[in-house]
Amino acid sequence: MQPIKQLMQILTMLANDEHYLFSLNDLYGAMPEQSQGAFKALISRAEKDGLLMRICRGLYLYPKADYAKGLVLYHAATRLRAGEFNYISLESALSDAGVISQVPMNWITLMSSGRSHVIDCGDFGHIEFIHTKKLPESLADQLSYDPRCHLWRASVALAVKDMKATGRSTDLIDWEAADELV
Repeated sequence: MQPIKQLMQILTMLANDEHYLFSLNDLYGAMPEQSQGAFKALISRAEKDGLLMRICRGLYLYPKADYAKGLVLYHAATRLRAGEFNYISLESALSDAGVISQVPMNWITLMSSGRSHVIDCGDFGHIEFIHTKKLPESLADQLSYDPRCHLWRASVALAVKDMKATGRSTDLIDWEAADELV
């Protein structure tokens, strides 16, 4: 069987609404008989043929899977920083809570124990990781797990503290709404 057809079969079997993002390691693990060069050519062809969509360096989406389009950036963030402590905060958390007047389009903000970095995810948008030294156990009472995003989410009070601690503009915050939720 041709490698591209074999990859298509594997993706069709593995992909679902929860598992539609694949790292290069995932894909290589499914096709271990391929040499490094042949594998690279296979991924390039799969992308060109529309079998895979590149999200960012090393992470691909299987477009035939049934997935929630509005959650791709969140799910990509969980895959990219799986070994770090991450939580939705700053403008993303405040916008979702209705505390800031503008909704960030195609841009999510997360606090992370990893380094600060903005990842360009092409047409999907951007993921902004902001470094924090805070430990999960010190924030446990201010975080709730968001199963749709597969991430922890800051309370409004914590998101406001994070905004101030990182020196971000608080001009858009509706302080009346924030005070009601704190």
